[in-house]
Amino acid sequence: MSVLAGPDLAEPGPRGPFEHSPVAARQVRILVVDDHEVVRRGLVAFLERREQFQVVAEAGSCAEAIAQARRFRPELVLLDISLPDGSGTEACAALLGEFPDLLVVFLTSSPDGLDVMAAITAGARGYVLKQTRSSALVRTLDAVVRGESQFDAAVTGMVLERIRRMASGGYPEDVAGLTARELEIVPLMADGRTNKEIAAEVFLSDRTVKNYVSSILGKLGLSHRAQVPAYVASHDMPRPRASQTTDRS
Repeated sequence: MSVLAGPDLAEPGPRGPFEHSPVAARQVRILVVDDHEVVRRGLVAFLERREQFQVVAEAGSCAEAIAQARRFRPELVLLDISLPDGSGTEACAALLGEFPDLLVVFLTSSPDGLDVMAAITAGARGYVLKQTRSSALVRTLDAVVRGESQFDAAVTGMVLERIRRMASGGYPEDVAGLTARELEIVPLMADGRTNKEIAAEVFLSDRTVKNYVSSILGKLGLSHRAQVPAYVASHDMPRPRASQTTDRS
């Protein structure tokens, strides 16, 4: 499968409390969430060829994911980080708020440490890059079902670096309080993008971006968006990544 071809994941950690659970002895009910239909259908076909998995539903947005979870009651959700009506981390938090026993694993092309940290904070049990090998994805899902947490080796270093920086005061408290989506939008605001341009960049509606901008200004203690460039520069925050315009899966 073309979206799953790359370096393997880190070796599984200690065994968890679900190793001998009935869930592990039968097919695990899975909900696949990805806004790219070709990728989503490919994942469904791939998972259905594995006898331990049963794909009970698929979705292309946060709203669809929550609706499908309510209808089909999956045991595991395979979730993308970027969705058209919000972030995957927001969907994860909402799903776990309603279904606390649900297992959530992110499968995404984003190696950004902020996204990984947001996923962990939201309650995800795994984070896999789409470049990984299909066999590694299967091992990750099996490990998560057993009760383990699995995070791609390619992103753990970046996460640890960000944790060290926050712990040492590298980021002020107000920046640390921003969500992953807000941290994605801040550099675009600093770059002088309008709400409409930001909406097109991150695949959200103009109204949603406007709400995010208001939230960002409030959390950073700024009165208007013209102050954002100076704030970003003074706090050594990242500028927009070049890949943002071409890779939002």
